[in-house]
Parts: sequence; structure tokens; C-alpha cells
Amino acid sequence: MSETGPVVRTAVAADAPGIAAVHIETWRAAYVGLVPQPILDRLSIERRIAFWSDHLANPGESRTWVAEADGRIVGFAGTARPTADDLPPGTGELEMIYLLPETWHRGIGRALLRAAVDDLAERGFGAAILWVFTANDRARRFYEANGWRADGTAQMLDFDGTPVEEIRYGIDLRAAGDADPPSVEA
Repeated sequence: MSETGPVVRTAVAADAPGIAAVHIETWRAAYVGLVPQPILDRLSIERRIAFWSDHLANPGESRTWVAEADGRIVGFAGTARPTADDLPPGTGELEMIYLLPETWHRGIGRALLRAAVDDLAERGFGAAILWVFTANDRARRFYEANGWRADGTAQMLDFDGTPVEEIRYGIDLRAAGDADPPSVEA
């Protein structure tokens, strides 16, 4: 890790391989016991690179940021307009935030989260949501320490016949911009 810390910037098409590598490594580290192991074993760098190449070339309303340290991508975050019908107008979504495990607890997650939340607020969203696996206590502590709160909504995902619950968190972006919440580093 660089002495000066990570640089957070908007992702570009050339970042697809680095983002894909972080995506897979993070899933394989963070989701053991949460997602069926065969799903984790089948993750493909080629498919992730193809996904990210297309996503970055055709982002629609999505935005993606990367955190770089020592010339390599060590994390990323993405935002979009949610597709759920039950949300009030003006709600954005933190779609994802992933960090290489060796960078956890160094402030990089908080820097990516801040970039994503700031962007949503600048785009005029007054509130935001995110989804997190219910059993992902580490991630839930991170979000809660940074001002996000569970809103009581849950949904089940199907991983090859294995149901995995995720819950929705929300934050008022108008209040989030007023002061930095206490931090639990990711």
C-alpha cells in the first residue's frame, strides 16, 4: 500500500480487468458460508471482465469508481437509479462496494462510499438504498457506522436452489452531507 494512500477516481473502460479481479477475489473471501461454495468456485475472470467491459462502455445511469494503490485497483463502488417500484422518487442506489481483503480496515471502503454518496447527492438524489446479505455482519457494521439503517425490507436471492436473504438499508443523503458519520473502516 502506498504511503500516500489510495486514489479514488471514476472508472474507465481499461479498468475492467482490475475491477473483475477485485470482484472475484472479494466474493471468494467475503461470502464464504454466505453463498454456496460451488457458486464461488465457478466465478470466472473471463466472464467478469466481459461484464465489466460492457458495463463501463454502456453505463446508462450507473457510475463506477475505483480505488487505486501502488498502480493497481484495490476496490470499487457503483451507483445507479434503483429498479424497485416501492421507493419514493429521488432515491438512488449504492449497487456495490468491494475491496481486496488485504485492504480491509484501511479507510479505502469509506473513501469509496464517500465518493458514491457524494455523487448521488450531486445528481439530486435525496435518499439512497443498498442491499446487503443479512448474514454479512461485517458489511452491515460498516454501513451502520457510516449512517445507513436497515429499513425492514428483505428479499430472497436464489443461488442454484439455495435461498440467501438480503436486506435493504437506506440513508437520507441530505443529512449525510451535513457531517461525517462515525467510521468503521472497511
